[in-house]
Amino acid sequence: MKEGRMKISAISREMIVFSKGNLRDIDHFLRVWSYAKTIGELEELDEENQYLLEVSALTHDIACPFCREKYGHCHGPVQEAEGGPMVESFLRRFSFSEEEIRIVRYLVEHHHHFQNIDSKVYQILVEADFIANGIEEQYPEEKVERFIQNVMKTEQGIALAKAVFFSDKNTD
Repeated sequence: MKEGRMKISAISREMIVFSKGNLRDIDHFLRVWSYAKTIGELEELDEENQYLLEVSALTHDIACPFCREKYGHCHGPVQEAEGGPMVESFLRRFSFSEEEIRIVRYLVEHHHHFQNIDSKVYQILVEADFIANGIEEQYPEEKVERFIQNVMKTEQGIALAKAVFFSDKNTD
């Protein structure tokens, strides 16, 4: 890890504090982070991209509490619009470079866009968020199959999604 760089665990703690006890939000970003970390490491991202992936996963829904208060919901378009400035302000409190802030902000502002995915970090964030959302919202099998076929690209993300949603061991 680069000298002076904030540890992922410290960012996680700061996001937990930022979430003010909203257990659903905390559980979601930790779940997305866990899947993103797993996929990124299995895909053998370099250290810099793995770090940016994990920071993005922890902060991707930073605007949800604000959006629920302001709009009564946190649907993708408002969440992404409000999230960019919020994540930039959040990261500026710490030792992030301008380039790191730009990348994380872009990912926060686009994590619901499934076309024109232009980096492996972006791809993995989208895949991890989908897996977490699918678990939380109990997506039907057809929706998961379509997403795997049409959006997912990483070998490890696809394998993980199949293991989560289609394993014979997923019975109660």
